[in-house]
Amino acid sequence: MPVKPGDRIPDAKVMTATSDGPRPAQTGKLLGDGLVVLFAVPGAFTPTCSDYHLPGFVLRSDELKAKGVGCIACISVNDAFVMDAWARDREVGDAVLMIADGNGEFTKAMGLEMDGSSFGLGSRSKRYAAIIDDGVIRELFVEPAGGLEVSSAEAVLGAL
Repeated sequence: MPVKPGDRIPDAKVMTATSDGPRPAQTGKLLGDGLVVLFAVPGAFTPTCSDYHLPGFVLRSDELKAKGVGCIACISVNDAFVMDAWARDREVGDAVLMIADGNGEFTKAMGLEMDGSSFGLGSRSKRYAAIIDDGVIRELFVEPAGGLEVSSAEAVLGAL
């Protein structure tokens, strides 16, 4: 069953890329303090994710931070090497924290996994965005099917 507003975010092991290579982290620590915007994508380097979803949050990062957001994070069921390469390719810099949910543990705990087997992707995350306040989901915007409307940076800004 998917999480809903009022639920605490799951605490799962994920990976982040550092200058010393991939490092394990816990989502409770990464996403549990202050006002956080988390958005999830089905896959790094995929067209909608690369051309619109991630760039929207990078471009709007200053506006989000002006509204009190302390951390903007992107999570995907990809490994840390892929997330790091994607961040460098899209010139993310420090605007967005890139989180690798390589085993899909966080995605499953959120109840927001999807079967992308028909596209050769296997088990992945649905596209969504969440506003998290001190570890509690305040708003959750899950895309109903394939597009990018309710989970865009603009939509999140409108909800803050």
